Amino acid sequence: MTTPSILRKLEGSDRRSIGRSNEVVAEVLASPELFGALFAGLSVDDPVIRARAADAVEKISVIHPEYLRPYRAKLVGEYARCEQKDVRWHVAQMLPRLRWNAREQQQVYDILTDYLRDSSSIVKTFAMQALADLTTQAPKFRPAVLRRLLDFTAHGTPAMRARGRKLLANLLSAST
Repeated sequence: MTTPSILRKLEGSDRRSIGRSNEVVAEVLASPELFGALFAGLSVDDPVIRARAADAVEKISVIHPEYLRPYRAKLVGEYARCEQKDVRWHVAQMLPRLRWNAREQQQVYDILTDYLRDSSSIVKTFAMQALADLTTQAPKFRPAVLRRLLDFTAHGTPAMRARGRKLLANLLSAST
């Protein structure tokens, strides 16, 4: 299978670099029909392309979360199970941007709480944020999320503690 030109722009050798990801974001925003090819980049064999595609898809979904709708099953399935940390933290960011029914909300909650056990503190930090965001559409999870945030605020890395304090303040002020 040949690599679509949109994904060839994401090739490189350093996963720590976003490469031409921002250029790809601009291109897809100008031509939304390219989103499917970009989203498919999350399943290619090349970990650099996967990471950069995840970055670009996540950035686009901030502006157009509706672009994710056709790919809901892949987000909570194949891509949520990806072991690559730079894909996982982007998936965590995207999941709360979609509206989920009660069964799906539980599935998303389970994915995000599993991410809290990841070896990567970045994945954990984004999972914390995503869980807090999920409580907007699924308030039933709020007590459990608050407990988890309290734990990470007390025992996490400095970044997790800082994010936890901010999230707790936002969640607690929203309830008053």
